[in-house]
Amino acid sequence: MELRVLRYFLTVASEDSITNAANILHITQPTLSRQLMQLEEELGVQLFVRGKKAITLTEAGMLLRSRAEEIVDLENRTEKEFLNQKNFLSGEIFIGAGETSGMKELARIIKSFNKEYPQVKYDLHSGNADDIKEKIDKGLIDIGLLTEPVDIGKHEFVRLKEKDNWGVAMRKDDPLSNKEYITPRDLKNKSIVCSKRISIQNELANWFGNDFESGNIIATFNLINNAIAIVESNIGYAICLESLVSDRSNICFKSFYPRLETGSVLVWKKNQIFSTATKMFIEEIKKEFK
Repeated sequence: MELRVLRYFLTVASEDSITNAANILHITQPTLSRQLMQLEEELGVQLFVRGKKAITLTEAGMLLRSRAEEIVDLENRTEKEFLNQKNFLSGEIFIGAGETSGMKELARIIKSFNKEYPQVKYDLHSGNADDIKEKIDKGLIDIGLLTEPVDIGKHEFVRLKEKDNWGVAMRKDDPLSNKEYITPRDLKNKSIVCSKRISIQNELANWFGNDFESGNIIATFNLINNAIAIVESNIGYAICLESLVSDRSNICFKSFYPRLETGSVLVWKKNQIFSTATKMFIEEIKKEFK
């Protein structure tokens, strides 16, 4: 006997009607009738007395109803016991993250996952996309939060919803701080500090167009705090994302015009064997960004 068929039987017994039971079970009446007849043939007994308006259980049917209720109840309790064991899920998830506003979205998922599985711990590593991708490929990091543009052809990924603006971090007493936004011509012949990632430099070169001069780049960085020290010393302008320079007393941010936006992606290695905690966390990510 299949549990599915026993559930069918119990629904019919409860409703005293094959038609009503079929509607509840979302199957056709002929399919349900055939399943019941096959169950009777399998047991070698008649389970129902079929009347014009209703059906009633035979003595054998009442016995099966009692046993079926016990079996289905046992199945339900067993499922709940194993589901409850998930609450004792433990382990450590290794996450690499660049400096990006997407961390807020990732933190929200971690908060939700932590509420359900409080024994799981998280190891957070900060770095740029190239550093994190290398560690993912070596198996040192499970999941990476990367700022685009980035090559993710060899990884599974989900794209986050939030976007961030590119622009310039500068001292508040700089003449350009009075402008509403920054154009490529505003930065012509200016000393620039930018990300060391080649993909980002290429993106910026496209934005600058004919006004781009590679010789203007006096320094590169992988994390923004070091770049801000250069800006504070009045050595140059840091090209960065808006979310990275908020709430700084002596530094302001001006967005690019034409506007240049970027997004973030959560990535993990294809065909990687993960811990149970990491697998379940990835499923949570997929569900969130489906």
